[in-house]
Amino acid sequence: MKSFNTTGPCRPGKHFMLPPIPRIPEARELIDEEKYFVIRGPRQSGKTTSLQALAAELRDEGEYAAVYLSCESASTRPDQAAPAEVRILSVIAANAQDSGLPQECLPPEPWPEAPGGNRLLRGLSAWARRCPRPVVLLMDEIDAIQGDELISVLRQLREGYNGYPVPFPHSVALCGMRDVRDYKAASGGDPSRLVGPSPFNILAESMRLADFTFEQVAELYGQHTDATGQEFTAHAIQRAFHASQGQPWLVNALAREIIRKMRIPESQSITDEHMNQAVERLIVARAVHLDSLAAKLREDRVQRIIEPLLTGEVRENVYDDDLAYARDLGLITQKPPVQVANPIYQEVILRVLSQDVEAEIRLDRSAFLTPDGRLDMPAILQGFLTFWRRNGEILQSRETYHEAACHLIFMAWLHRVVNGGGVIDREYALGRGRMDICVQWPYADADGKRGWQWEAIELKVHHPRRPDPVEEGLHQLDGYLDHLDLSHGTLIVFDRRPTAPHLLERTAIEKVTSPRGHAVTLVRA
Repeated sequence: MKSFNTTGPCRPGKHFMLPPIPRIPEARELIDEEKYFVIRGPRQSGKTTSLQALAAELRDEGEYAAVYLSCESASTRPDQAAPAEVRILSVIAANAQDSGLPQECLPPEPWPEAPGGNRLLRGLSAWARRCPRPVVLLMDEIDAIQGDELISVLRQLREGYNGYPVPFPHSVALCGMRDVRDYKAASGGDPSRLVGPSPFNILAESMRLADFTFEQVAELYGQHTDATGQEFTAHAIQRAFHASQGQPWLVNALAREIIRKMRIPESQSITDEHMNQAVERLIVARAVHLDSLAAKLREDRVQRIIEPLLTGEVRENVYDDDLAYARDLGLITQKPPVQVANPIYQEVILRVLSQDVEAEIRLDRSAFLTPDGRLDMPAILQGFLTFWRRNGEILQSRETYHEAACHLIFMAWLHRVVNGGGVIDREYALGRGRMDICVQWPYADADGKRGWQWEAIELKVHHPRRPDPVEEGLHQLDGYLDHLDLSHGTLIVFDRRPTAPHLLERTAIEKVTSPRGHAVTLVRA
């Protein structure tokens, strides 16, 4: 019985999967042209599956001696005596033996003796010299090797490539999360500015493994329907694609959550409501894949990209290399405008960054509901102001994302109120100096039917030496309310001016009318 895979490479006959080799369409042409190249992509996006399939296809055709290896098993720790180059050669020999290559195509046994820093160069040259077929090496997880050892491996590959006509592998693909220009950071260089010559300046191409298109998501889910008869409705597929934006692990994880964890019977169609539940469950569970991304948020160069997204401010001194790094991690979109890669990552980022604050909030949610089960927005806002007066300055001083502290603290408060009952949709408004929030809350109407309460909230910050943003915020809120077709909304303005009155003196709630006549609750915090 096939399943949706979220751990390790996909296996034909065992997992629902898309054809892997078409996901790296340029690779075969580059190999035929004797090129050295890079394939990159975020974790669990299908790199290993595609490389292993490509190696198998090349061997089966009989033209190349192709070997796949993971450099993760060749990475070294301080307590290991064998350097990376020795361990790489060992893995190559073992994988070649297991691959089914003919005896005459296998690497020499043992590898030739050579001084340290030249073993990989001499070993691969000896293999290429004795092998009747051109040698193709597909090196996965190359960025698992660290420090000077990574530089040494890349240098030896470069020397071998440049040493023609001395025999050396016909083509080499390096595969990892990052582009080759970023290997200087992996080797211990300054990650904030990656300047200077590349240790691997011979590459012909650097290609990124693309996310799934909507059509590919539908094709993948359709395989489950063909196998079981259980349909994913069109709205369910649309919801999955919107939430994941085609990120392969998320696409598989959503389907697996519904089928294996929620255990929707095969007699039932999988709907967008099921998909909504799966999205929330995935965010709350925060599997290893999501946790590995969350761990990156504290890195300086990731913060330099993510923090302006949270506040809506454009930061002038963001390095192009920071953008490239965040893109290689899969955290942000590949093309402008700069945005978080998908709604699931958006929510995970906010919850991770606000979780310490949220842990300190103690409240009874029933105190913020009206008798008919709706959200009591005046009570929610007043409760937040009370919390802000008591804790705002302390929490701001502790927050790593200092510029976004106000937003994160309010998010933590709102999430504690809404969590488990409704939905919070947050729009990152880069370049517009704001964050837009839409709260959707279910309730029973007078006839006992389910209704939805919609609340629009906009966050602004009054920075030092800048005009009061209330007027601009009201105009922006008008556009947001028109988009949601709502007649009322909330504008919260946080005052970050050091000369402003103390928190106790400047917090206030008042009713105002926007330029387009919407009723607005203006909160100054």
